[in-house]
Amino acid sequence: MSGTVSKRNRGTSSLGMCITTACVSLVFLIAAAFVGRAHAQSVPAGDPIRGKQLYFAHGCYGCHGFNGETGRPRLAGVNDGILQSPDTFVAFLRLRAGISPLLPSASMPSYAVTALSDASARDIYAYVRTFTLNAPDPAGIPALQSILNSVKPVQKAAQ
Repeated sequence: MSGTVSKRNRGTSSLGMCITTACVSLVFLIAAAFVGRAHAQSVPAGDPIRGKQLYFAHGCYGCHGFNGETGRPRLAGVNDGILQSPDTFVAFLRLRAGISPLLPSASMPSYAVTALSDASARDIYAYVRTFTLNAPDPAGIPALQSILNSVKPVQKAAQ
């Protein structure tokens, strides 16, 4: 039986491979963030006009909203994580493509270089960086406040 792997060991091996892949991916993303900060000025950021066309052509608005203020995650007004630099953004898209078969996700599609070139990804990044927060203060929306106030008695009764 030295040439066979038990079902128990196969499951552990697959789990171990997923954990190892996730750890390597995390290290890669952190390294890309530092590299992105160091080289942000040396790499062209992309064309926001073309990026807008690509943002809509690839359906990014479906989750992130038409102006980046809605959706998951919000893109407007964000200066950390994958939006630190064009390099970090591209690395995130490529990283997802590399691990998708092992850790499938329905939350965001993978973009291998064959599906979205680095230049196109940089264009989308440039467009996303034009987003600004324009959402009104919820306290200043009377209809919303009326709805919220009508729910408070129901919430208190449920407690």
